Amino acid sequence: EVHLVESGGGLVQPGGSLRLSCAASGFTFSSYDMGWVRQVPGKGVEWVGSIMKDRGTTYYADFVKGRFTISTDNGKNMMYLQLNNLKTEDTAMYICARGFGQGDETGKGTQVTVSS
Repeated sequence: EVHLVESGGGLVQPGGSLRLSCAASGFTFSSYDMGWVRQVPGKGVEWVGSIMKDRGTTYYADFVKGRFTISTDNGKNMMYLQLNNLKTEDTAMYICARGFGQGDETGKGTQVTVSS
């Protein structure tokens, strides 16, 4: 059974940073593209970015503008999302996804709140 468990969210001031983690299990992690999406209550799911299974190629949504970085550790079946220079509009539930875009499996998410 596929499990994706996110952690690392929290409350941060504008301009601050957070590092989110996604622990994957139940599938061959290194064989899949992986990524992050986010959701704000009352709004749809928004793609944040993806890392391809070669683990050297990444793609990001335009709104990221160099502020976020996706990385992985295949040996630990972990994916990370480094969030820098956070803005209030980045407040959302950040969700780990297996596959490109919104993927075929997702976790439950970790809440990021950006507020002064």
